[in-house]
Amino acid sequence: MGLYDFSWYDTIKRCGRDSGNMPCWLEVDDGSLLSFGDYRLRVENLARGLRESGVVKGDRLGAVGKNSLEFFLLYGAAAALGAIVVAVNWRLSAEEMVYNLADGGCCAVFVDQEFQQALKDRRHALPTVRAWYNLRGDAGGEGSLASLASARGDFVAAEVSGDDGLVIIHTAAVAGKPRGALLSHGNVLLAAMQFNLSLRLTSTDVHLNLLPLFHVAGLFMAMSTFFAGALNVNVARFEAPAAVKLIERHRVSLFFDFPPILDSLLKAQAQEGGDLSSLRSVVGLGSAETIALYEEKTGGTYYVMYGQTEASCLTTFGRYDDRPGSAGKAVHLADVLLVDDDDRQVPTGEAGEITVSGPTVFKGYWNLPGDNAHTFRNGRHHTGDLGRFDEDGYLFYAGRKAEKELIKPGGENVYPAEVEKAILQHPAVAETVVFGVPDPKWKEGIKAVCRLRKGMALEAAELIAFVGGRIASFKKPQYVEFVEELPRKTDGSIDRQAVKGRYGRG
Repeated sequence: MGLYDFSWYDTIKRCGRDSGNMPCWLEVDDGSLLSFGDYRLRVENLARGLRESGVVKGDRLGAVGKNSLEFFLLYGAAAALGAIVVAVNWRLSAEEMVYNLADGGCCAVFVDQEFQQALKDRRHALPTVRAWYNLRGDAGGEGSLASLASARGDFVAAEVSGDDGLVIIHTAAVAGKPRGALLSHGNVLLAAMQFNLSLRLTSTDVHLNLLPLFHVAGLFMAMSTFFAGALNVNVARFEAPAAVKLIERHRVSLFFDFPPILDSLLKAQAQEGGDLSSLRSVVGLGSAETIALYEEKTGGTYYVMYGQTEASCLTTFGRYDDRPGSAGKAVHLADVLLVDDDDRQVPTGEAGEITVSGPTVFKGYWNLPGDNAHTFRNGRHHTGDLGRFDEDGYLFYAGRKAEKELIKPGGENVYPAEVEKAILQHPAVAETVVFGVPDPKWKEGIKAVCRLRKGMALEAAELIAFVGGRIASFKKPQYVEFVEELPRKTDGSIDRQAVKGRYGRG
């Protein structure tokens, strides 16, 4: 390691030394509790086993699994070796998961047992994968992470710089195919510092780790909690009544919220009882009604934010009550400018594309130099999102640029082009436009307006099921409307804005 370098593994060593006997990770499924010192030893044992299996610096390790200690150990071991974790969304279809693993050129894949068969059936599409491992539990003949972690002997970490990659997280498909965003050790560490500063984290905090570790918000909240020497209470899958009990039992102080998480928690507490008074901080994208109820019940603070995977999660941040409706102000480590199509800064109060520079901006899209040149033009990361600043510097989100139109059901990113591509595979559909509409549960829902081929018939439920069988279930439309004709521009192309204006009801 160079004089000025510091890696995620260095954080693991520091916490193992300074907080060695303090609780680090509670696995709710089996009740196991790990200290920071134990976590470091298990990371080093796993890194040693991976090295003996042939993993070297720069190799990519695929991970498909629900939240678990083993998943978090894999991040630590990869950091020690200078390898890169390709974290795959298990909610994707099998074909989509395989695409992400293949795009990352993974040499090994760690997968939960429930997803193994789907991936095994598609091994022919993963020619770079040399080894398969069960992420948790018995391997069923495939080898396991646990067996790798049984290696013993001296361990010397790889030479890893702050600019070296640590994780690839694939973003939603802008033009039909997802792009792998590469985040470095430096990105992760500075994002953890930013979370610590913004939320005033201390070693007494307890984080309910309920967002998935393949998602930038879930991963960085878990890492920020670790960075602070605090406890992660890990759940493999969120269930509101169980979460209320966990918050009360372990005096949970914070978590990250995507609709309908907080709303369902409050409803479960109202129906079954439970003490949520320890919950001092919630970060996320809740509705005004849910936020008000949370703060009234707990006395806690709801924080809003704007961010992207490509900006290491946080770009703006602030207390909801400081400026309701805003996404807070620019964080300390981000320079945020709003620009027009010619990259000229727009005046206060006018909408412009959100651009960011600073040390939390990602390293680029994996193996996409053309996309990187466009995204990083004129020395700034162009998010594709629109926003406006008020006179006090609060950012108000104003949607996506037309070429990067985005729908966010429950915090997931869904691009209309990807859904439209799946819909058009149905032989009865001639044309379709997909867009976001207000939704009472997910905050934003997915709607498809379709024109059928002459003489063809189709039910909405049939089309929804058809799409859900081809792409991830969370990407299928909740609303479908069939029309005789779609509005068109003078050149004959579909007028998407007119479609949304006419049919944009949730």
